[in-house]
Amino acid sequence: MSKSSLNIVILAAGKGTRMYSSIPKVLHKLAGMPMISHVVNAAKRLDPNRICVVYGHGGEAVPAALGSDELSFALQEPQLGTGHAVQTAIPHLEGTGSALILYGDVPLIKTSTLEKMLGKPDCLTLLTVELENPKGYGRILRDDMGKIERIVEEKDAAPGEKAIREVNTGIMAAPVEMLKSWVAQLRNDNAQQEYYLTDIVEMAVRDGIPVQSVQPDDVREVRGVNDRSQLAELERAFQSERARELMKKGVGLADPARIDIRGSLDCGMDVYIDINCLFEGEVKLGNKVRIGAHSVLRNAEIQDGTEVAPFSHIEGAVIAKNCRIGPYARIRPGTVLGEEAHVGNFVEIKNSRVGNKSKANHLSYIGDADIGKNVNIGAGTITCNYDGANKHMTLIEDDAFIGSDTQLVAPVTVGKGATIGAGSTITRNTPQGGLTLSRSKQVHVEHWKRPVKKG
Repeated sequence: MSKSSLNIVILAAGKGTRMYSSIPKVLHKLAGMPMISHVVNAAKRLDPNRICVVYGHGGEAVPAALGSDELSFALQEPQLGTGHAVQTAIPHLEGTGSALILYGDVPLIKTSTLEKMLGKPDCLTLLTVELENPKGYGRILRDDMGKIERIVEEKDAAPGEKAIREVNTGIMAAPVEMLKSWVAQLRNDNAQQEYYLTDIVEMAVRDGIPVQSVQPDDVREVRGVNDRSQLAELERAFQSERARELMKKGVGLADPARIDIRGSLDCGMDVYIDINCLFEGEVKLGNKVRIGAHSVLRNAEIQDGTEVAPFSHIEGAVIAKNCRIGPYARIRPGTVLGEEAHVGNFVEIKNSRVGNKSKANHLSYIGDADIGKNVNIGAGTITCNYDGANKHMTLIEDDAFIGSDTQLVAPVTVGKGATIGAGSTITRNTPQGGLTLSRSKQVHVEHWKRPVKKG
């Protein structure tokens, strides 16, 4: 279907009472982003002429969260049913093609399923599924020839009708001009006193418009969210599918049930990911990368052969080939590690460049630093980069050796090949190749006794 002939309406006005939250239901997150964003992304892949989001509860929170020039918004106030919601969107629809109705709390719908619904633009197409337990859903009523006649809602259904297992998902596609005519004729003379969008099925039959049905490949695509338990179930469904996709591409997962991907994860060959790892934003893992258990990676690139040990956090950083990270390392935005660099346990690095084969293996903080090649950073070293108002740079040139428990008070430069004695506080630039240290004289105090606890 061409861009000029498709309009999409996303219904997102519901309060979500059973979520027990002040946040509009569609803004609760699945895989790290609002449920409705998943629906919007699926809709955009159809390249429509217009996407209109119908919002209500939560005021401007939904438009503010989605904030896009590609979307239009219609306020439904008060909320009088799905038919009324579509009525509010009608002024936003353009052209004479098809209109596709989606739901902001049905986040796993696939673009491929929606494409199947758009094959016959002159029909009213319903997305239906068959459920073992159809309670709560509108039932699809067919005639003796199997043609769809109408949809009956649960509260209006007779006992025999309630036994029908084919149900309406609410997702449908209709000719724009016919949809405008049908929703204008809706009435609320039903048990809920609401304007049911499903009533347009009978109108289509009356007007001689063919009514057809399409079914998704997986029923999870059309499951909606009404409470936090259902949201958690869909989260696991989403993550399970992502895990299967990774394994099909050769990624080794210690346990496919214990991985969370909240963005994009691009993996090379022979990547191995241990349990309970979290990936957010855009993460790229090169060939033979290993990610240890309980690690968090956000907007990071990890190049070939690098190993990240358990409980490490890496954000906004580029890690070159054959590095060793962690365990319990924290690498913050703006950091670039050269090849074969080592960052060990309880080391934090922020906005710094670390050269090839340089090491900071224990208990150090490196912030706003430029570190050359083959540098050794001793345990407990700190770059004192903040003076209370501004940040300053520390420059450590190639082959320098920084002794343990050293404070480098920026701005300061440690010359090439220089050695800093352990326990030093360095406030001035140090020359190349020499030993610099700053210590008080060691004194033994005779006759001193350790204080004892009183009482």
